[in-house]
Amino acid sequence: MPKAYVFTRFGGPETEALVEVARPVPGPGQVLVAVRAAGINPVDWKLRTGHAGPGGGEQVFPAVMGREVSGVVEEIGAGVEGFTVGDEVFGNTVAGGYAEYALLPAEVTAHKPAALSFTRAATLSVAAATAYDGIRQLDLPAGATLLVAGAGGGVGAAAVQIARAFGLSVVGVASEGKKDFVEALGAVHVPSGPGWIARVRAAAPEGVDGVYDLVGGEVLAEAAGLLTDRTRLITAGASAEEVERLGGARVIRARTAAVLEEVARLVVNGDLDPHITRTFPLEQAGAALRTVEEGHARGKVVIEVAR
Repeated sequence: MPKAYVFTRFGGPETEALVEVARPVPGPGQVLVAVRAAGINPVDWKLRTGHAGPGGGEQVFPAVMGREVSGVVEEIGAGVEGFTVGDEVFGNTVAGGYAEYALLPAEVTAHKPAALSFTRAATLSVAAATAYDGIRQLDLPAGATLLVAGAGGGVGAAAVQIARAFGLSVVGVASEGKKDFVEALGAVHVPSGPGWIARVRAAAPEGVDGVYDLVGGEVLAEAAGLLTDRTRLITAGASAEEVERLGGARVIRARTAAVLEEVARLVVNGDLDPHITRTFPLEQAGAALRTVEEGHARGKVVIEVAR
């Protein structure tokens, strides 16, 4: 039987295990993929702790971990068009991706370009796509200045690069330890911490035209004060209620194959680097997840599934 990395109840790492599971069967609108690689995101361990994201329903155990994968189509569900067995694809999962097989909704599955490796493709469906959706939502003109709060994280690093590809100047707020990383992405680095607003004003004396927040809380509230037009304030780090009180909005996720295709094009063209720092085999999925959960990863961490 195929293997999958699961959590068996809400809690900490002690709830996780590599187990044998039945091979999934694609339902209507789904494709079954033989997984080649799976990206790791903070949401993976947050779900294990019991945090339910938007639209989250009752959790069924054991629950396979992971939200983004790349692989090869093995089977196609009813009503699916545009895919055939053997296609190389990547996308969001229906119910977990740290596994030898995963189900993907066809509408959020894209064909993998030949020039894009499975490992890199597996990193795009969550953080990079969220970054892309936010930059599109802000719709700032070329030459405008964007502030990214949390520029050193997965979504933030992608947002900086995508904004630069769209012709924007970027000020990136992140810890002092991530200065070189943020500057290498193409942003002006501003250290986070007390006094960061004054440092932003010094770095961008003509002001900023938009804010992409990935932190929330006090940082979001302080960042709002930098804008005269609060419709240019978006967040993926706070609730809709929190940002709407400030006159801004949550990032609206498109969740379409078209977005994934565009993000992949940016990678192939050299405008976006997922910055994969470590890879692990499926048998070491727990160690891979700890790297992200404990904050040791600066870039993306990927599980590679041997075939």
